[in-house]
Amino acid sequence: MEGMDAGDFQTFYQENLGLIYHYVYSKVGNHQEAEDLTSQIFLKVVRGLDLKRDPRSMHTWLFRVARTTIADYWRIHSGGTTRSLDDLLEAGWEGPVDEGAALVNNSATELVQDILQALPERDREILTSRFLLNLSVRETAVRMGLTEANTKVLQYHALKRAAHLEGLTTKAVNS
Repeated sequence: MEGMDAGDFQTFYQENLGLIYHYVYSKVGNHQEAEDLTSQIFLKVVRGLDLKRDPRSMHTWLFRVARTTIADYWRIHSGGTTRSLDDLLEAGWEGPVDEGAALVNNSATELVQDILQALPERDREILTSRFLLNLSVRETAVRMGLTEANTKVLQYHALKRAAHLEGLTTKAVNS
């Protein structure tokens, strides 16, 4: 925590807690696990945060710590172990998925992923933050180091580009 006092860290923590929690929850789908992982992330961050960095690089670094923490979590928890139904239900599993709905959902998911991959990085980041991570305009602005007004404008343009790509993608699939 070189160059930072407790008040600086508290401000940084309060500004980013909601963003990180929503991000983690979107990746693990369980409130208790998301809370635990969010705590772990901020414990890691408190050891190496340097407030002399510019805000955008601090946010980028914070999300990098979050991504690696989540990756570590899934490495440990997806080791192919067998679990009882009671354990799965206790961990937040909601039961089997309707296969027909899953097939439709998969093709929609693939289309969304294709469109996102075809977009420029900034468009991809803003649409992911707003619609996949369910972040507010304000939270997205803070995460990306932008003003709320700029975030709205960028979102509008990103949606227009995505809609254009979606039209091209569905034409290609149908022909």
